[in-house]
Amino acid sequence: MSRSVNAAVTAVYSGTFDPLTLGHEDAIRRAAQMFDQVIIAVARAHHKNTLFTLDERVALAQAALADCPNVKALPFDGLIVEFVRAQHAQVIVRGLRSVTDYDYETQMAGMNRHLAPDVDTVFLHTSAGVQHISSTLVREIAKLGGDVSGLVSVPVHDALQGKVATKH
Repeated sequence: MSRSVNAAVTAVYSGTFDPLTLGHEDAIRRAAQMFDQVIIAVARAHHKNTLFTLDERVALAQAALADCPNVKALPFDGLIVEFVRAQHAQVIVRGLRSVTDYDYETQMAGMNRHLAPDVDTVFLHTSAGVQHISSTLVREIAKLGGDVSGLVSVPVHDALQGKVATKH
């Protein structure tokens, strides 16, 4: 697919974001500097028992990145390439923390390329300061009463504290 030199490029960054972490934010903020628009595609995640509802995860993503005018969060269900097409996007952005991520993400990128040859995947290596952060670990630390303030943004931290407080 050829594009005009001046055509706006929209990228999609997808995930469950339960919760959105500073690692996710790192990749999204960097993508926002590279692309005209970044859409955070928050997955319904039927296969996971999420701590936050889909609406809560979308709202938290929007709140955490409110200072980025070219970033918006939307819910999605189904294949990411279908969401990308529906949004008229051209790029899928994925963050890489480790070799394990790389192995999984390259396989996924290959399959997405098979399904949508006109959509490219761009990998962003996570910055060193947030490379160790995962949503799973953040949820576990929060549930056990640990301090997650250095792992998530303020709106996410407040929502997470409220959520785990009601679970006890």
